[in-house]
Amino acid sequence: MKTFSAVGLCLIGLIFSSASVGQGNSNKPLLQEGKKSLYQRVLTTPNCKLYAKPGDQSGAAQEAFSRYYVYQKQESAGKKWIEVGIDTVGKKIGWLDAACTVEWKMQMSLAFTNPANRQLSLFFKDRESIEKILDSADPAATYAPILDSMAKVGRNPQVVAKEPELYVDFRKNFYLLPILQAEEVMSDAGFNVRLLEVASVSRQDPSANAAVSPQVVQSSIKAFSAGVVFVMDSTLSMDPYIERMRAVMKTIYARMEKEKIDDKVKFGLVAFRSALSAVPAIEYNTRIYADPTQVKNGADFFEKIKDLKATKISTPKFDEDPYAGVKEALEKINWNEFGARYIVLVTDAGALEASDPLSTTGLDAQAIRELAKEKGVALYVLHLKTPEGVKNHQSAQRQYDTLAFNSVANRALYYPVDAGRVNVFGDTIESLGQSLVSQIKQASMGEVVAGSALTAAQVPPTQPPAAPAGSPAAAIARDSALLGRAMQLAYLGGATNTKAPPFFKAWISDRDLVKQNIPTTEVRVLLTKAQLSDLSSVVTQIVDAANASLVSPTDMFDRLRSVAATMGRDPNDLRQGNAQKLGQMGLLGEYLEGLPYKSDVMGLDEESWKAMSVAAQTQFMMRLNTKLKQYQSFNADTGSWVSLAKGSVPSEAVYPVPLESLP
Repeated sequence: MKTFSAVGLCLIGLIFSSASVGQGNSNKPLLQEGKKSLYQRVLTTPNCKLYAKPGDQSGAAQEAFSRYYVYQKQESAGKKWIEVGIDTVGKKIGWLDAACTVEWKMQMSLAFTNPANRQLSLFFKDRESIEKILDSADPAATYAPILDSMAKVGRNPQVVAKEPELYVDFRKNFYLLPILQAEEVMSDAGFNVRLLEVASVSRQDPSANAAVSPQVVQSSIKAFSAGVVFVMDSTLSMDPYIERMRAVMKTIYARMEKEKIDDKVKFGLVAFRSALSAVPAIEYNTRIYADPTQVKNGADFFEKIKDLKATKISTPKFDEDPYAGVKEALEKINWNEFGARYIVLVTDAGALEASDPLSTTGLDAQAIRELAKEKGVALYVLHLKTPEGVKNHQSAQRQYDTLAFNSVANRALYYPVDAGRVNVFGDTIESLGQSLVSQIKQASMGEVVAGSALTAAQVPPTQPPAAPAGSPAAAIARDSALLGRAMQLAYLGGATNTKAPPFFKAWISDRDLVKQNIPTTEVRVLLTKAQLSDLSSVVTQIVDAANASLVSPTDMFDRLRSVAATMGRDPNDLRQGNAQKLGQMGLLGEYLEGLPYKSDVMGLDEESWKAMSVAAQTQFMMRLNTKLKQYQSFNADTGSWVSLAKGSVPSEAVYPVPLESLP
């Protein structure tokens, strides 16, 4: 678990309410108004001090951005004071002047997406400035004067602040951007866009770089490196592709050695087949042949993969278990050693679905994609459309379009190889490898990253190797160049200690104001260990009840009403049918109420459930099972749990759960 050191803690500023002044239960914090389980919390701002009692003249300076629970409120000498504690079980530490705190109700935070393929977000003084751009028939032209003044003089009357020029990694340099207000509008171009009012206060840290000098950027980028892992199908008929991959890799390694950058690009390989439980003779489900963190050079790489070959034994289904191979690569390889991170999945078959008894992961394409996203790994898919798999091509493409969708490129990094032609496959692999080599070569010479707002006018983009227009090789070269810039921006953000904007209250859009299909932020919900455990338990009970209803359709809601009653929900309301929807039963915690997302679960009522086909009900349960596996992964991700108060117990740490992972 890491201690919270914010790069930009953004707070919900709410007026101190005198109506709730009182002693309360001294061993429990005060409840939020209208809540039964959520306690009042505050966040400290700079220059906040902790006092032994209200009205004291001297106090201990508090670290800014600490989260405390409110136990009592009191007025003294014309000031409003609050007694605070670091947990909910009575560990009180003193009194704060309420004026230096901000009440924090919503456990929701925004994180910037990587800015490599979009404009940097501007924070506007009012929402009308954003609406004017969105309502314009030509948003680029309307936005241009604002961007021009920001570029020339660094300010504009309509703008409060600007997103950091270098990407701030939310997982490594934790920050919060909670929402004051949110409203969804329709732009003139036909996109649903959220207008968000946020507030932020930043630590006055002299070590923070207000502007990153070219010298710092240059020295940082020299250390940039890339890790590339091939996840290869090694089932029947794959030998020609395995051999072609070996031949191409020899060419790539030869160029790296010539350019003297073979220490900066590391390749690895994970092979996959299918479930051993069905056919033990296939030898393995997944196997790591080469871990890029342990590969010394080209000779070592080829030595490690010398035994790789396709099995001669048929697997039970045409679909194989590529998700297991990707998951193995994501979880067993230390990606933190690389600035750029790539997985290239190569297969001629579709993937076993999460519900398939032979699936060893129980995860679907979206869950695997989210796992890769959390690791900062870009997923490419090379789909070999061989004649033998013609009946499988369409379903496999749907899976891999989902798996390989990349928010930076704003498209799926999916490259079909028609007829499974070995030469086209080889050209595509070579194009990707050569493009990466070009990027790392440029970086190793100290050239500043193409795509960075610092030097976008001076540095030309890296040119990928020439390839026939429209070919998979040309597409993969184009996309890898774009993603290379994104990976480098993320790396530089960490290496140069880039900080988020200083204190402000302002309005932003959750989408690029010109390329309105590109998101600028991601929503995270901060859940404690207890809340995540509670969420997992409730979702498990919903899945169990749904399974039971496949036999008896009326069982699901009766069973869940019983569960809700044991959780303290008024049994009279439940019997009288006042709770028609799952979200009204009180099953899901108050910490999920009011969040801006459409829930599969909370809006489901009994009649709608009964009207679903068995296939639709099964899909519903599959989605929930996938989320359960994600919760297990979050719980195990010890490095991403964040402590918001010095001295607080581990159970008070929070995990930034992606909004789309909620039920």
